[in-house]
Amino acid sequence: MDQLLTYTKSQLALRNGQDKPEVWIAYKGIIYDVSRSRLWRNGKHYEHWAGQDLTAELGDAPHDEWVFQNLDVIGKLEVRD
Repeated sequence: MDQLLTYTKSQLALRNGQDKPEVWIAYKGIIYDVSRSRLWRNGKHYEHWAGQDLTAELGDAPHDEWVFQNLDVIGKLEVRD
């Protein structure tokens, strides 16, 4: 994981399925590519939008974090103090 590229929240926000063809989400500091998922068409998954850190929103989901196991890891989300 140390060799992953780091992206800012602004860079993540551009990968929302609207501005660029990539559809990315972040969870616990890791950025995942959900572009191939039929559940993320057009950058939306139920009431959740791509291009965001969804860590705080997982508690509302009907699933646990195991869903991230089959997604491609893109990079790390930049943490600012």
